[in-house]
Amino acid sequence: MPRFGLQLASFLEPDFFTRATVSAATAEQAGFDSLWVMDHFHQLPPMMARDAPMPEAYTTLAALAAVTERIELGALVTGITYRNPALLAKMATTLDVISGGRAWLGVGASWNEDEFHAYGFGDELPSIKERLDRLEETLQILRGMMRETESSFSGAYYRTRGALNIPPPVRDGGPPILIGGSGEKRLLKLVATYGDACNLFGDPATVRQKLEVLDQHCRAVRRDPEEIEGTHLGGLVVGENDADAAKIRERFLSQSQVEPEFFDGFFTVGGPERVRDQVAELIDAGLEHLMFFDLNGWEPEYVMRAGETLAPLR
Repeated sequence: MPRFGLQLASFLEPDFFTRATVSAATAEQAGFDSLWVMDHFHQLPPMMARDAPMPEAYTTLAALAAVTERIELGALVTGITYRNPALLAKMATTLDVISGGRAWLGVGASWNEDEFHAYGFGDELPSIKERLDRLEETLQILRGMMRETESSFSGAYYRTRGALNIPPPVRDGGPPILIGGSGEKRLLKLVATYGDACNLFGDPATVRQKLEVLDQHCRAVRRDPEEIEGTHLGGLVVGENDADAAKIRERFLSQSQVEPEFFDGFFTVGGPERVRDQVAELIDAGLEHLMFFDLNGWEPEYVMRAGETLAPLR
C-alpha cells in the first residue's frame, strides 16, 4: 500500500511555527504518513526568494514531534557537509526518542554552494567525488552508532573514538536511513549497501529506470531490493477541477521568476481525478512513498483536499 507525506517548504510570517503546527496536525487528521522539512539555511530560488524565512531543520522537527502523535518526521535530506556525522547520529536519535520512534534520517551529498560559503563551512564546496566519499563514511558512522551503544570509526575524513549513543533509538536499528539522489554509478550503489530508502525525482519512466539500476546494485551486494523503499518528492497543486488547478499554476508563474518548464518538471497539477491518475503512474513505476510540497504553507483546507484526493490510491 502506498504511503504519502507532506514537506513543509514555505514558512510564511508572522508566527511561522504556529502555521507549521497547524499544518502538521491537519496532516495527521488527513491521513498523511510522514512530515518533512528541507535541510537548508536559505530558501531556494527560483521557487522562493533567497531571503524568505527558513528555520533550521532539526530544531523544527523536534518541536513538531512534541505537538504530533502519529506522523513520521524527517529532513529531506540532511546535507552531510553541514554537520559532523556523529553529531547527526545523536540528533536523529534524540528526535526518534522525543517522537516515540517516528524519526527518519534523510541524508545526501549536499550541493548548495551558496549556503556552504555563507555559513563558513569552507572556502570551496568539495568535489562531487569527495562529497560522495564523505557520504559513504557518514553512512558507516550512522549505522554503527544506531546499532551499537558505543562505536568507533576511522576513515579518510571522519573519526569517532568510543562515541556513545545513549539513550538509544526507539526503533530497532535506528531511524530508517533515506538517501537522496539518483546517480546511477555511485549514489544508488550506496543506497543498495546502506540505505533503507532512496528519494528520486522525475517522471515515471525516469523513476522506473533508476529503480532498475538500484535493483542491479542490490544484486551485486546480495541485498533484497524489497528491503529498500522507493520514495519521490514533488510539488502538488490540487484544484477543485482541472481548470481551477491551471489558474493556480498560472497565478504562481505570473508572480514569480520560475520558468514553466521548471515548474512542470516538479509539480503534479490538476483536479482530484487528474492528480490521482498522475500519482498512480508513479506508484505503478515502483514507488512506495510519495512526498509533496506546496508553496503556500499547506493551509488546513488544502491539506484536507490533498488527503482526500490521495486516499483512494491506498
